[in-house]
Amino acid sequence: MTTSRTNDGDGLGRRAFLRGGVAAGAASAFLGLMGSGALAAPAGRGKMGPGQAPENGGYGPLQPAPGGELLLPAGFSYVAFGQTGTLMSDGRPTPGRHDGMAAFASDDGMIRLVRNHEQSEGPAFTSPSYDPLAAGGTTTMVFDPSAMSLVSTHPSLSGTIRNCAGGPTPAGTWLSCEETFTGLNHPTPHGYVFEVRADADGPVEPVPYKQMGRFVHEAVAVDPATGIVYETEDRGSSGFYRYVPDNRDDLGAGGRLQMLAIKDQPRYDTRIGQHAGRTLPVEWVDIADPDPDSDDSLAVFYQGRDAGGATFARLEGAWYADGSIFINSTSGGDAGLGQVWEYRPRGNSGGQLVLVYESTDPDLLQSPDNICVSPNTGGLVLCEDGGGRDLLRGVTNRGEIFDFAALNSSNTSELAGATFSPDGSILFFNVQSPGVTYAVTGPWENGAL
Repeated sequence: MTTSRTNDGDGLGRRAFLRGGVAAGAASAFLGLMGSGALAAPAGRGKMGPGQAPENGGYGPLQPAPGGELLLPAGFSYVAFGQTGTLMSDGRPTPGRHDGMAAFASDDGMIRLVRNHEQSEGPAFTSPSYDPLAAGGTTTMVFDPSAMSLVSTHPSLSGTIRNCAGGPTPAGTWLSCEETFTGLNHPTPHGYVFEVRADADGPVEPVPYKQMGRFVHEAVAVDPATGIVYETEDRGSSGFYRYVPDNRDDLGAGGRLQMLAIKDQPRYDTRIGQHAGRTLPVEWVDIADPDPDSDDSLAVFYQGRDAGGATFARLEGAWYADGSIFINSTSGGDAGLGQVWEYRPRGNSGGQLVLVYESTDPDLLQSPDNICVSPNTGGLVLCEDGGGRDLLRGVTNRGEIFDFAALNSSNTSELAGATFSPDGSILFFNVQSPGVTYAVTGPWENGAL
């Protein structure tokens, strides 16, 4: 909103152009996880881990898909596009390290995909740039769903560092988050959130939203009922934050940053010793200085913890669904394999935190990172970023895990950016290295997605 809106014409709140890929009404997968299937330990699996879904979520086993690059269930196919190095509409090569992404529908029938690039030092790949010495940012791809082909790609945000994840907003924008905190010795400070209009046909003016905090960001999720933006932090000791904007239609106009705390249990540690299904009452503590003049990447976290805030282990993916915010703790849990948490807002100051799932078996789930929810069934997609071969894992509404996609090679690159087209017919995702985007279609009605 704000600067990028003014530079590119129409106000986003007044356009019917974009409808984000978040289908909140259907997105109830994590709520299903709260059923008994997620809380009971399957035989031989240990505590708090759902079992494998029957018939692999209804889709059957993975097998080489036509083209050979991916393993998918029978009947599914894919197209690959947006590879690193391919020329964009401005003649420049597509940047690499594809990461978080969201899909937006436009009035012309096309789908616009705003995609992060988790690059660090190096020349900015276009101008205007926030920092000419920073190689990260976003690109926007126009995809034709009827032809299943890429129409065009253009740069949309430049001069940022380690754009890892982020999230779509109800206004049809993408909030791109820097997973970094460069010290004061760097000519330009980093560690901010930037906003990109999905309908922009060129680079937006890069404006850091400093009141949203300067820390090692990962993802955001926006509650459309309140306009509050929830933010995750990717550190071994991390906080879960919320940004309460002064004007929900103009995030850059300022607001209040707060950190989650467990009521009557200051400095609560969620990383180990947790129990699925237990309800923890929540309160929010203020961050006095969201943009600290410090070299310490944990300066914001320490403010929140000193005020009683809770500690998480590497918070990454975030998603809004049916009135709740769901977050992945990539290395949380007694086994360090990952946790999924649900925050249920209640009024303006409270709410509840519930551990939905904690993995105890790397064969079922290891290091969940980005997440998205299917608008078809409310089934969940988890992108793994573990130590071996990573998969896209599905989660049924009964809390059972299944395998949905994998690379048909020895490539162990992180999978990222899973997002459905608004109508639920296409699942897009990225392979970070060597950098490629896939669009998957098939008989979704056969299974849990």
